[in-house]
Amino acid sequence: MENINCNENGSTKNEEEVFQSYLKSAEEGNITGQYNLGYCYHYGIGTTKDEEKAFQWYLKSAEGGNSKGQNNLGYYYQKGIGTTKDEENAFLWYLKSAEGGNINGQYNLGDCYCYGIGVTKNEKKAFNWYLKSAERGNVTGRCSLGYCYQNGIGTTKDEEKAFQWYLKSAEGGNSDGQHNLGYCYQNGIGTTKDEEKAFQWYLKSAEGENIIGQCSLGYCYHYGIGTTKDEENAFQWYMKSAEGGDSNGQYNLGRCYQNGIGTTKDEEKAFQWYLKSAEGGNFTGQCSLGYYYHYGIGTTKDEEKAFQWYLKSAEGGNITRQYNLGYYYQNGIGTTKDEEKAFQWYLKSAEGGNFTGQCSLGYYYHYGIGTTKDEEKAFQWYLKSAEGGNITGQYNLGYYYQNGIGTTKDEEKAFRWYLKLAEGGNSRGQFRLGYCYQNEIGTIKDEEKAFQWYLKSAEGRSITGQCCLGYCYHYGIGTTKDEEKAFQWYLKSAEGGNIIGQYNIGYYYQSGIGTTKDEEKAFLWYLRSAEEGDSDGQYNLGRCYQNGIGITKDEEKAFQWYLKSAERGNVTGECILGYCLHYGIGTTKDEEKAFQCFLKSAEGGNIIGQYNLGYYYQNGIGTTKDEEKAFQWYLKLAEEGNSKGQSRLGRCHHYGIGTTKNENKAFQWYLKSAEEENCEGQYNLGYCYHYGIGTTKDEEKAFQWYLKSAKGGNISGQYNLGYCYQNGIGTTKDDEKAFQWYLKSAEGGNINGQCSIAFCYQNGVGTTKDDEKAFQWYLKSAEGGSITGQCGLGYCYHYGIGTTNIQEKAFQWYLKSAEVGNSNGQYNIGRCYNYGIGTTKDEEKAFQWYLKSAEGGNSNGQNNLGDCYNYGIGTTKDEEKAFQWFLKSVEGGNINGQNNLGRCYQNGIGTTKDEEKAFQWYLKSAEGGNILGQNNLGYCYQNGIGTTKDEEKAFQWYLKSAEGGGFTGQCSLGYCYRYGIGATKDEEKAFQWYLKSAEGGNIPGQYNLGYCYLNGIGTTKDEEKAFRWFLKSAEGGDNEGQCKLGYCYQNGIGTIKDEEKAFQWYLKSAEGENISGQYNLGYCYQNGIGTKKDKEKAFQWYLKSAEGGNIPGQYNLGYCYQNGIGTTKDEEKALQWYFKSGLAGV
Repeated sequence: MENINCNENGSTKNEEEVFQSYLKSAEEGNITGQYNLGYCYHYGIGTTKDEEKAFQWYLKSAEGGNSKGQNNLGYYYQKGIGTTKDEENAFLWYLKSAEGGNINGQYNLGDCYCYGIGVTKNEKKAFNWYLKSAERGNVTGRCSLGYCYQNGIGTTKDEEKAFQWYLKSAEGGNSDGQHNLGYCYQNGIGTTKDEEKAFQWYLKSAEGENIIGQCSLGYCYHYGIGTTKDEENAFQWYMKSAEGGDSNGQYNLGRCYQNGIGTTKDEEKAFQWYLKSAEGGNFTGQCSLGYYYHYGIGTTKDEEKAFQWYLKSAEGGNITRQYNLGYYYQNGIGTTKDEEKAFQWYLKSAEGGNFTGQCSLGYYYHYGIGTTKDEEKAFQWYLKSAEGGNITGQYNLGYYYQNGIGTTKDEEKAFRWYLKLAEGGNSRGQFRLGYCYQNEIGTIKDEEKAFQWYLKSAEGRSITGQCCLGYCYHYGIGTTKDEEKAFQWYLKSAEGGNIIGQYNIGYYYQSGIGTTKDEEKAFLWYLRSAEEGDSDGQYNLGRCYQNGIGITKDEEKAFQWYLKSAERGNVTGECILGYCLHYGIGTTKDEEKAFQCFLKSAEGGNIIGQYNLGYYYQNGIGTTKDEEKAFQWYLKLAEEGNSKGQSRLGRCHHYGIGTTKNENKAFQWYLKSAEEENCEGQYNLGYCYHYGIGTTKDEEKAFQWYLKSAKGGNISGQYNLGYCYQNGIGTTKDDEKAFQWYLKSAEGGNINGQCSIAFCYQNGVGTTKDDEKAFQWYLKSAEGGSITGQCGLGYCYHYGIGTTNIQEKAFQWYLKSAEVGNSNGQYNIGRCYNYGIGTTKDEEKAFQWYLKSAEGGNSNGQNNLGDCYNYGIGTTKDEEKAFQWFLKSVEGGNINGQNNLGRCYQNGIGTTKDEEKAFQWYLKSAEGGNILGQNNLGYCYQNGIGTTKDEEKAFQWYLKSAEGGGFTGQCSLGYCYRYGIGATKDEEKAFQWYLKSAEGGNIPGQYNLGYCYLNGIGTTKDEEKAFRWFLKSAEGGDNEGQCKLGYCYQNGIGTIKDEEKAFQWYLKSAEGENISGQYNLGYCYQNGIGTKKDKEKAFQWYLKSAEGGNIPGQYNLGYCYQNGIGTTKDEEKALQWYFKSGLAGV
């Protein structure tokens, strides 16, 4: 503070008289009088105050050489009192005064040099002038000299000398010196610390109206320094200081009003005093004012003003406010977000020693925010922050040591920093310490201690600690397992905003763990977790939307949440995202994107992703097929102990996928997988034992592993188990159990199981026969891509089993099955082309499909291919090939093939005739249930072909054939009853069996039925019915029927007589090698019946008939030779033919 000289006379006379005295002296040119007159005008002593007149008289006095006047004139120029402010003139007049020996001038000149007032700043000169002033007794100069020694201004720092000069100043009554002396005693500067003496000197300073001293005295009362704590007195002294204009006092008074210290809490008054303090340049006050604007305390919230005051405080060097300013720039509060500026202010704050700023600076270096990322610098700043006691810095430093970030990894140091935090009551540190004890990080593993620290952390309201405590109760870590307590702590954690806690509480509600199951609440907690960015929560929220858990099913939303989860690096979310893209769930199907998702998931360690990636490489889905890569991914899974991967790896070795085929290795990997309870591995192991792959065949073990697999839910295992029960493989045959396991497999979506369950319903295997259910299961199986099911469905449509007979659909399903390689489908599509079923008849295509089926090992296809070669259907007739294919067919146990092979041996078709072999093959076919084989076996016994003739056995086999629905057998059985072959003759039974045979479409049966009706055999004679059955037989190509039909037309039997039609049917019959037809045709030509008379043609047909053994034909041929009808007359030949006919001489 500048010193101004006072009236040196100190007169007690009446002030007006004194003024008049000074006026007279001054006007007479007395420089002292001029000085004193200026002083009177300055303070209004004995006259009206007039600073301009004061200036004029000080000027006169100064120009006259009065050092006091010179000092006061310098003061007037410095402050612009009574004249224009002019610091250079002020300096010059202070200099004159100082050089003239004026101690106040010397002090003020020291101020000019100290602060650069009107002259270049020069601390050494300042010190020297303060010293001159002090040595000559100026108490203010002594105070300033103490300040120079205290802070090393213009001289070497010397706190003891500082203390001595403050003491001199204080004892001289200078309130600033008294304050500074108190400060020295309070803080032990240059003397022994003595708070009571500090208090006494602050009191002297305060009572001397020193506003700084009043503030410090308030501080002593506030905190009980050197005196009894007294907040009311503290408030009063702060008030005096504040009202006196001290910015610190104003700041402290604001704090009193803010916190109700020594007065009633009043935030509006707090705001007003902070405002005064801030406007007075107090950086702490500016900071508090910024805080009040920030949160709208005692005033309207105004972040821009908050920012401006923080900026002022920060620019003033307040390290706390530099930190706050960084925070404002970081978050764009009250200003445009600017991370580079945020970094700069955090740096200033940190370099100034602010521990919070140091921590934030570490954070910025850690993430490269507003600066280049530098983990080593981050470590250094976290270290400074931590050593300064900043708990976040200590926490981060522990984390850096734990993970080796920016420094060498040191788990023991990490543990020590966490311990420091934890013991200090920091809940985050307690959580981390618990984690260290749980996972043996930097200390010996101790789950009980882990639990205790988690408990402390949780009770300290750490939401992470609460979550970890829930985890301990969930799994019984360091405490007894208690799911209800786990639920309670997860709930606390979740309600506090911990996203993992929210996820876990969602899981608890979903699964009903520790609480009542509530899927809607589960959904809501997953939603909260997901919206806060938890990737697990996002994944489970996707599952809720996908499966309608606690919310309406919405696959598009499911996909979106899976996408969010994946984008946050959740490998499970990435995997399920691939699944959605694979199947087009909630999005467009995109196998290439699915591949990328599975790849990310797999590389992230997700085992399902690795499995799916292997599958994609194996099958070339969404990427180029690469079985070696598939093998490598399966190998990775398998070696890590994943049972599913072990099973797949077994398949690779089994079939040589991406590696050399090795059934022994396949078996071993299947075994590992199976022993790990993998039901697919158990199925594959069962398959190995079933077929002796990589091990000795053992059907009982196969059965046992299939059973394990089936019970584990493996649908292939369920199917094979059903197959074992159906066929008695490794267990007792049990059709009902077979049906039950096929049903489980089918309901699980196994297309083979669906096909087999359809077969069971179709044939009443292990259940009641139900064609409609059979059809439905064939349909499911077929639509699922089962080629066997497609064939079975075609069969249902073909024969109207459980559905309407639709041959076009039958053809389509047979075709689907055939094109994919099903040999039964190929066989049936061959039959469709062969007989024009559901498509245009095409024997060449029929042949081609039979060939595919046959080459595929299908015995029915082999049999029918043999038929094609036998009869030249769709190919060149080749009886040897026919025989070879029939032979292949029987190797597969085909009963039709056995029948046809018998026929080949019987008739020497494609092989040497051998009736005994024919008999043996017919016997096999018959015993296998083939109705044609049974009929042909009966024929062998009837006629002694390849065996001893035995009409009773013939009858029995005809009977089996007939009762089995064989129309040929029914016809043969009718024949036996008609003529009493191997049974008592019974024409009525004969008629009944002919009727069955005829209605079944057997044309010889139709002929014989017509014959019965014509002659009244076993039924009432009925010529019209006889005609109709002869017609059916004839149209079916039976030459006997054609002959009889001609006879009916010729004689008007059962129809209108029509000789032309008679002739036409005789012609068909004759061309079909029927000797009776040939005879009748010759008769028509001879007599011009239904055609022109033609004796030569008559002769030719009689000749054919005669050569075929027809007696009337032989006789008429003899007649033609005898009479030269249609040939040259030849009585010898006539006689020969008459003898053949047995009618010679008639």
